[in-house]
Amino acid sequence: QVQLVESGGGLVQPGGSLRLSCAASGFTFRNYAMSWFRQALGKERDLVAVIPAVGNSPNYADSVKGRFTISRDNAKNTAYLQMNSLKPEDTAVYYCNAKWRGSVHWGQGTQVTVSS
Repeated sequence: QVQLVESGGGLVQPGGSLRLSCAASGFTFRNYAMSWFRQALGKERDLVAVIPAVGNSPNYADSVKGRFTISRDNAKNTAYLQMNSLKPEDTAVYYCNAKWRGSVHWGQGTQVTVSS
């Protein structure tokens, strides 16, 4: 049974930090590129960051460059998103995504709210 389970979301003040985790099971994690997407209320789901299966050359949306860091631990079958200097416009549901060739898996999402 394929599962992606996000955790680490919550309420944080502007300028604060959060670390999201995505625990994977039921598939060969190391083969998959891992991504984080986010969807704000009433808006489309957008790509935030992606890290490939091989190598360490992540890519980021311009809106989060220099503030967010994506990483993965293949030994733990887990991907992470470290989010620093959070802004109110970062408020969204954050989704974990795993992709390899034609196979795509999604998590259920975790809410991140940035507000004072």
